[in-house]
Amino acid sequence: MIEKVRERLINYLKRDRSGIRREVLSIMSDGKKYTTVEVYEILKSKGYNVNLRGISAMLGLMNTRLGIVKTEMGEKNRYYVKPEFIELVKSVLREFS
Repeated sequence: MIEKVRERLINYLKRDRSGIRREVLSIMSDGKKYTTVEVYEILKSKGYNVNLRGISAMLGLMNTRLGIVKTEMGEKNRYYVKPEFIELVKSVLREFS
């Protein structure tokens, strides 16, 4: 299973022309939980040209397609990399840096 997730993650990052996907995964690989607004604000502060809807869609895709992001439902949904995939994400990100 880990190998399939790794392959999907690599293919996902290969299509990352702007670096936003790598940055989002890098932010979330610390194990903390983030709202869409928090991720958006971090990206804006780093100079990325992003919009809130795009970030929301990206996080949703990481959840459904890659299977590495989990959503904690609440007043404001919080997203985080599943603990069992944190090291995998860090490893793949090192390959892309």
